[in-house]
Amino acid sequence: MAHEITRRGALAGAAVLPLAATAPGRAQAHAEGHRRSSRRFGLGDMEVTTLLAATRSIPRAHDFFGVNVSRKEFRAAAEAAVLPPDEVRMFFTPTLVAAGDDLILFDTGYSPVDITEAIRESGHSPDDVTKVVITHMHGDHIGGLSEMGFETFDADIYTGAAEWDFWAKNPSQGFAETVQPLAERVTRLDDGDEVAPGVSAVAAFGHTPGHMAYLVSSGRHSVLLGADFANHHAYSVERPHWHFSFDMDKDRAVATRLRILDMLAAERMPFIGYHMPFPGIGYISKSGDSYRYVPETYQLAVQG
Repeated sequence: MAHEITRRGALAGAAVLPLAATAPGRAQAHAEGHRRSSRRFGLGDMEVTTLLAATRSIPRAHDFFGVNVSRKEFRAAAEAAVLPPDEVRMFFTPTLVAAGDDLILFDTGYSPVDITEAIRESGHSPDDVTKVVITHMHGDHIGGLSEMGFETFDADIYTGAAEWDFWAKNPSQGFAETVQPLAERVTRLDDGDEVAPGVSAVAAFGHTPGHMAYLVSSGRHSVLLGADFANHHAYSVERPHWHFSFDMDKDRAVATRLRILDMLAAERMPFIGYHMPFPGIGYISKSGDSYRYVPETYQLAVQG
């Protein structure tokens, strides 16, 4: 059944195209130092905690963002955003949602060490995680799920059905080593399916063939866990037509980005972006055809 958001209808997914791509792998996982942080807020009867599992500074920013625009245009955008044109800092932000008897972890970072340390330093225990949701199968989202055959969490695992089907037929090394051995524990979701009451999958295809966002709602409050529908506050949100090198279907990723940005702006709904500046929580402001990322400050602390 399609997941209506019209409120929620703008997020409907389209057909999957099996495009080949090389996902970021675990070999690239170099957290800069061991600084951990978290940001916790209430959402109705739920509690949401974003986790800083790692950060990385990456040279040659234009090799990743705006690959369909000229070097001159990219440098102008960097200057306008007061950003260095030859470097981009990425944040890696798994999220915990405490909902009823469940503690649900969305994505697992690069490694078991990164994710378990981040969870502990947030005040939770990795042993308390009951469900793990994988938004998509890139290495920086699946790396903490298992290592050398040892599972990190004694938890049920959820991911999108289209995502699973694609990587099962086209396995990356990370998927084959980290996720595929756990196949019997994986529940595969379609658009609109629930992980738990109030936590539902939203098709957001393009970054990968079955990439999912997740809508978390309690009472009259909602937040969208957007994963990688947009990977930078200036180069993706403010320039949604720019291509990102790891978007496997770049045209579909643009279309998905625009649909989600429009919904977030219209709903004034906060979202969590896996790679947004930590703590990864923000809003979208739209004026005409222009979008702007507005970091959350104290809005969630005073919601009634």
